[in-house]
Amino acid sequence: MAQLIKLQNYISRYENDLFHYPARYVRLKKQEWEKFYANWERQKREPFSEPAQLEDNWMIEPEKEKVGLFRSLFSKKERSIPEEEMTVQETEEETMFSINETESKMLYTEDDAKKLFVEKMYHFQVKWASSTLLHKSPLDHKYFVDERLKFLLKRLPDTFLVLYEPVFRLQKAVVELDVVIITPVEVWCITFLEDQNNAVFAGAPERFWTKRFSNKETRILSPIVPLSRTETLVKKLLHHEKIEIPVRKAILSRNGYIDYPGAPADIEYIDKRTFDSWFQHMRTMSSPLKTNQLKAAKALLDHADTISIRRPEWEEEESQ
Repeated sequence: MAQLIKLQNYISRYENDLFHYPARYVRLKKQEWEKFYANWERQKREPFSEPAQLEDNWMIEPEKEKVGLFRSLFSKKERSIPEEEMTVQETEEETMFSINETESKMLYTEDDAKKLFVEKMYHFQVKWASSTLLHKSPLDHKYFVDERLKFLLKRLPDTFLVLYEPVFRLQKAVVELDVVIITPVEVWCITFLEDQNNAVFAGAPERFWTKRFSNKETRILSPIVPLSRTETLVKKLLHHEKIEIPVRKAILSRNGYIDYPGAPADIEYIDKRTFDSWFQHMRTMSSPLKTNQLKAAKALLDHADTISIRRPEWEEEESQ
């Protein structure tokens, strides 16, 4: 599963220490799958036994129950929080995921268990990308069911870092991008172009394209416009930090067709005909996390906009 390092303008744990969390995520996923699988096997053998009382919110730390303990470990100076927060999280032995009795009855096969684990891991990632131990962002719950986001996170490798609809604040301007995927060897800027199944999108050098579907034609804004905005900003931020990594851009239509004979050569046009081969290439990339990749991710996160509030349980603790 790819890692969601930035979602909109929500606070992300990766912002605390980008060089720590990606590797930690890979370890946690492996560790939690082993626990999850063992729990599934136990309940499969003993279907009528009492389910284990495990953590139900799929987060590393039981935030509300142990606020007092956590609070005593933190300095009031904001700059010291990230290091201490990681120390607390690394020493926690609470299980992130659980299988309740109802779920266990539905898990007939190992594939069923894997699918449930991946779904719970997805929910966990959305929470990790919208909260820290001390702060949280008002989360639009549409992201828990966002099909495109699920598609990217569930099917790409663990070493891919995803910024999904990130918001950047440059001087006084606020800019929202589409999708940025930082792989170990390159950065992909992606704009989705999807509507009805088998729709045909006719490209043009002008600001508008034509969509053909069911004998009807409609004009749509050229996907090159938001894609170029994403690429320009990403390249600008990487250049500013003197980070050299290839930046590629693609228009992606998984269920439709793109027809653009005179298309600019610096854009990948991936439609229903070519999607499977392109995506299989991405999925089989076996390279581990790389330092330059993490530097590129940090360069983007350092300029990303973040809106968050202090967790109310911490406010209550301080007022006592």
